Amino acid sequence: MAQHSTHPGGASRVRRRALLGTAVLAVLVALAAYLTREGRSPSNTASPPPSSPTASSSTAAPSGPHTRPRALPVPPKTHDPITYGKAAAAALWSYDTRAYSQPELRKALRGWLTTESKYADPASVDQAVPSAVLWKEMAANKQVATAKINEGHFPHAFTQALQDDPGAITQAYVYAVTVSGKQSIRWKGSAAGGAESRSTTLAVQCRPNHPCALVGVMPSVAP
Repeated sequence: MAQHSTHPGGASRVRRRALLGTAVLAVLVALAAYLTREGRSPSNTASPPPSSPTASSSTAAPSGPHTRPRALPVPPKTHDPITYGKAAAAALWSYDTRAYSQPELRKALRGWLTTESKYADPASVDQAVPSAVLWKEMAANKQVATAKINEGHFPHAFTQALQDDPGAITQAYVYAVTVSGKQSIRWKGSAAGGAESRSTTLAVQCRPNHPCALVGVMPSVAP
């Protein structure tokens, strides 16, 4: 995974992710007030869109070393933060070392981020991509990972925060989405490969009249 940066900006990025994660676990909607220091005028109170069905669903088609290489992940055009969060998690848990390079995957995933730089946390996305050294080893074995998403939901702390102060979200429109599923990995010469359960909490921005975008990956999972 990504190495810890010794660049002076590295500390600020770590601090930024920590603050973001704390906001999600405690009261994510306060993120808008924290990041928008200039104090923007709030719009009408907004409620989170309806939750997506939690029935088991696969957002990434099965793939393996002997199947057609998979294309780079492309963000969906949706206004539902849960639908977007599930798609983003599938993208973060999937890769195909036969089809593209590590820099190409990292660039594609950064394309999921919001264009509002004061909210976007690209470092948290970069950390989800195998390091260049590890990628080289995986590519030598033609390693492929696919994701099956089981469910996505708003964490309890987030929904409680919205109930306590529903208007706070109208500055940044950032939603917390927790996604669970399974990552399957196959490589050259493997008959069955391996699989493991995965879960993550993402910050997703869904402004009115604009498709959703990724803000970042939380440092811990919010139930």
